[in-house]
Amino acid sequence: MCGIAGIIQTNSSAYSLSHLQNMTDALAHRGPDSEGQWKNDSGNILLGHRRLSIIDLSDAGKQPMHYLNRYTIIHNGEIYNYQEIKETLLQKGYSFQSQTDTEVIAAAYDFWKEACVQQFDGMFAFAIWDEKESELYVARDRFGEKPFFYFYEDHRFLFASEMKALWAAGIPKIPNQKMLFNYITIGYTGNPERPEETFYENINKLPPASYLKFSLVYFNYTIKKYWNIDFHNENNTIKDVEAIEHFSSLLNDAVKKRLRSDVAVGTSLSGGLDSASILALIHDNNSNEAAFNSITAAFPGFEKDEKNYAALVANSFSVKQNIVEVNHDDLINNWEKLCYHQEEPFGSASIYAQYKVFEAAHQQGIKVLLDGQGADETLAGYTKYYKWYWQELFRKGKLSGRKELNAARALGITEPFTWKNKIASWFPSFATIVLEQQYLAKALSHPGLTNEFVQQQSQEAYYTPPDYFNLNGVLYFNTFTYGLEELLRFADRNSMANSVEVRLPFLSHQLVEFLFTLPSSFKIRHGWTKWLLREKMKNKLPEQIVWRKDKVGFEPPQQQWMQTKPVQDLIIAVKEKLVEQKILKSEVLSQRISAKAAHEDENFDWRYLSASLLFK
Repeated sequence: MCGIAGIIQTNSSAYSLSHLQNMTDALAHRGPDSEGQWKNDSGNILLGHRRLSIIDLSDAGKQPMHYLNRYTIIHNGEIYNYQEIKETLLQKGYSFQSQTDTEVIAAAYDFWKEACVQQFDGMFAFAIWDEKESELYVARDRFGEKPFFYFYEDHRFLFASEMKALWAAGIPKIPNQKMLFNYITIGYTGNPERPEETFYENINKLPPASYLKFSLVYFNYTIKKYWNIDFHNENNTIKDVEAIEHFSSLLNDAVKKRLRSDVAVGTSLSGGLDSASILALIHDNNSNEAAFNSITAAFPGFEKDEKNYAALVANSFSVKQNIVEVNHDDLINNWEKLCYHQEEPFGSASIYAQYKVFEAAHQQGIKVLLDGQGADETLAGYTKYYKWYWQELFRKGKLSGRKELNAARALGITEPFTWKNKIASWFPSFATIVLEQQYLAKALSHPGLTNEFVQQQSQEAYYTPPDYFNLNGVLYFNTFTYGLEELLRFADRNSMANSVEVRLPFLSHQLVEFLFTLPSSFKIRHGWTKWLLREKMKNKLPEQIVWRKDKVGFEPPQQQWMQTKPVQDLIIAVKEKLVEQKILKSEVLSQRISAKAAHEDENFDWRYLSASLLFK
């Protein structure tokens, strides 16, 4: 896990290694162990790297790394199956000077060219300069776990793992007002219609599952998507036993590969099913259990504090549990630092709680954390997914008797299912239009925004619903179109701010591919979300964890924090800044602050607080 930066220029004297040094200095937190800068003989290509040593801690793993006197690579991330790929390449006649996955990537590119990414099971953003072809090849992992930002103008192309590296090279910081409008009004932290867009006008990101090729000769680039999932071809003949066995095999393999490391590995443990499952599987695969550590965030006195659930799991496997208590004073003291690392607005105080978990891992000397993120989006873990499943059953005529509805109600699920849902089942195109109009009306009627700001930005306001109104269609939307990538962005910035690598077994692409071949009943059944995972883990985890009825989405006491004077003073200060920018009306300064829970709708005062980071 590292930080990468680079410059391509037609004028070899426009940028020097000192500019590149500024870029890599801005990424020092991503790679505190070593650094490197390189430029080619003509001075048109400059590549920089900050290293967080995880695999092969020797100097042989330093980057930029050269291969075959032709390629120079900088890499951020991990290829979990690099040992298997390396064995294949050795049989093809390739040789290696290190034990790193980075060198394997370079050799794989020489052998498979652009198709090399099809071989990789991992999280990555890497750039390979091919001196012979005068081309740069860049690729980003399938889900967007690792970032890649770039600036392209006239005769220069700059890129980096974080935007602060581009700003360090002199690229201006220009807030994207359209993104800001949609964030404030409906909470979007990305643009589903333009996945390359960021909160800054002149900076784009490479979309997940995509590669970019930049030609120095023509000084332009092309982007192609290299992977997708077809969720339409469900396997309706698969039996429960077969599905559970194959799911277990894939998840076990994902955990095993993600334990490959030459440094200390731990796990984040929230007390929910996902993180508990990862810990249980680590226990099955880890031969040195006594040295294993878990990190848990605690919120004393908060009704949704999961510390006791997490302790139950940790004690079940005799794993050391490190508790980090998070409060509003911490939030205030670390607010500027949090905004600096996140770079773009974020939806709730949960992001800060996550930051503290990674900080605690760093303090414990843990460089790698396994985490349960990704299961909710692929296995239907949120209560919002019930209605989509019920609509699917209704449309198929399988909701008769209301067995699934009644089963969910018996578990305390209050998600509504009314005549509106039935109409949406039969007329999804009509429902899409209604949803889009409702969100646009909500955006246009936002009471705190100035008329000028609304008029300027609302013409490009967007709300993007799923294309398919069934459960797998919605899961696909949240996994690949909008939802998961923003969570991965938060995790990347928070973990790398503390020089910690986070690995996500549930985002093994082979596992996700399999899950999208399964009918919806393997995700929700008998009223239970994540039915498949519960069935797999029912003999491995305490019953209180496997069959928990309450879903807590890693939630801190944000509402209580927003009611404290220090947080309210901070909110007032940032509102003043947004009034100066002619985004908010001056009247909002006299209005009472509306304190809301982390995942509550219309959390406008929090959005104002977070949006202000664009103008620092």
